[in-house]
Amino acid sequence: MFESLSDRLGKIFEGLRGRGALNESDVDAALREVRRALLEADVSLEVVKAFVEQVRERAVGAEVTRSVTPGQQVVKIVHDELVKVLGETQVPIDFSTTPPMTMLMVGLQGAGKTTLSAKLAKRMKERQGKKVLMASLDDRRPAAKEQLRVLGEQIGVDTLPIQLNEKPVDIARRAQREGKLGGYDVLILDTAGRTHIDEELMEETAAVKAATDPHEILLVADALTGQDAVNLARSFDARVDITGIVLTRVDGDGRGGAALSMRAATGKPIKLIGTGEKLDALEDFHPSRIADRILGMGDIVSLVEKAAQNVTAEDAAKMAKKLKKGVFDLEDLRNQLLQMKKMGGMGSLMNMMPGMNQMKKAMAGANIDEKVFDRQIAVINSMTKAERANPELLNAKRRIRIANGSGTKVEDVNKLMKQHRQMADMMKKVSKGGMGSLAGMFGGKMGGMMPGLGNMPDPSTMDPKELEQLARRMGIDPASMPQQAEAPKQLTQNKLPTDVGQLLKSGSGLPGLGGAARFPGLPGLGGGFVPKKK
Repeated sequence: MFESLSDRLGKIFEGLRGRGALNESDVDAALREVRRALLEADVSLEVVKAFVEQVRERAVGAEVTRSVTPGQQVVKIVHDELVKVLGETQVPIDFSTTPPMTMLMVGLQGAGKTTLSAKLAKRMKERQGKKVLMASLDDRRPAAKEQLRVLGEQIGVDTLPIQLNEKPVDIARRAQREGKLGGYDVLILDTAGRTHIDEELMEETAAVKAATDPHEILLVADALTGQDAVNLARSFDARVDITGIVLTRVDGDGRGGAALSMRAATGKPIKLIGTGEKLDALEDFHPSRIADRILGMGDIVSLVEKAAQNVTAEDAAKMAKKLKKGVFDLEDLRNQLLQMKKMGGMGSLMNMMPGMNQMKKAMAGANIDEKVFDRQIAVINSMTKAERANPELLNAKRRIRIANGSGTKVEDVNKLMKQHRQMADMMKKVSKGGMGSLAGMFGGKMGGMMPGLGNMPDPSTMDPKELEQLARRMGIDPASMPQQAEAPKQLTQNKLPTDVGQLLKSGSGLPGLGGAARFPGLPGLGGGFVPKKK
């Protein structure tokens, strides 16, 4: 979702990183581009103005720390302010109440409330062991209640029995009674939506809230909402006092402005994001990780968490034993491909890896089809158990049989075998000589696979200037690579000094650092209290 914004900001900061010093005109020119990039990403104008003002105040005349260039300092400041706009800390669903904990899902029609209710129920049941009951209060959309019932059956979660001609408030009260009598931990109420905000919708939602006193009221919003996101969030917050926001369709090609605008406009945290159509495609919203992704810094923590969910400890132990022996057969390759697919494919993994934006663009330019993984898995599935364990058995006749069985060509089978042979050779190198041999392997094999690299020496023994030249040849920005130079003690521990006010000499005007409220219309940026309509 943030790809276009990330690309624009990346180009702006590339021009700053190489500078030895920055003056006010340099910062102003960069911030003009930042303002334009944010507006093009559909961020609300008032949020953009506040954001740029805070960044300028911190960036102009900022004292530059040793081992950090002025350009890197500006990137750090923009990162900090992005985190502040997005919410600073991750806020989970709050279960601290007497069961059943009632959750009210509100939002416009088409935002994905019903599907999200099922995703939440599945997540709570599987990860937290909660007993969940779902109830649809939508008496307008045809088959809305039936949709929730079918989804409940798919995930093994109970739904409230459907009764005809029942008002939403009556359904909600019946659901709460059923929740208490049935010993449920969580009750999810899925309300009706409209194509636009109207008084009837707000009155009905407020009546349901008054009747059930929900512990969590989540505004479900489409990430493609655009500039209207602020009006949507403020309208619902003013009438029902939402406790959090959930963004759906984050995997789409939207420009990300809704996430930056809604939290700043209401001061309410974004708690979850829907990352796909499948019922397990729901993630916690971590502001600092999203800011890292927007600025092209990757998201290693989410990558590790995703890997932990998809790779069992038993599988990892088996793989480690095989790697120690230098064994890597076709069954192992199949498992690796399946795990990559479960984690979202190559594109999803590259989004989370730092410095991989240029590599991802190169892949897009080369029109690499991620369905190639499906074809490779089909090829391996068409082999016998003996053939997977011993690829040497695959003569010409067997390869023709495998190609026919998998619906592919013999050339596809040959490509897969070549890929496997290269990976198996790499594993043998690692098992025999450790990382030094792996570096030699990359110098030989990878030099041949990637023209222009030549023989690549062990990076740990290279001079920093040589590393920089090598990075440029690979199309990687050297500034994005980890520095080996010895940094001051405080930098080594915390990257930058923790006393930001002293470092940047602008702490007094920052709402997040105890300053006065400067943006009264934006509670999420230190603004004052916004009264609720009764």
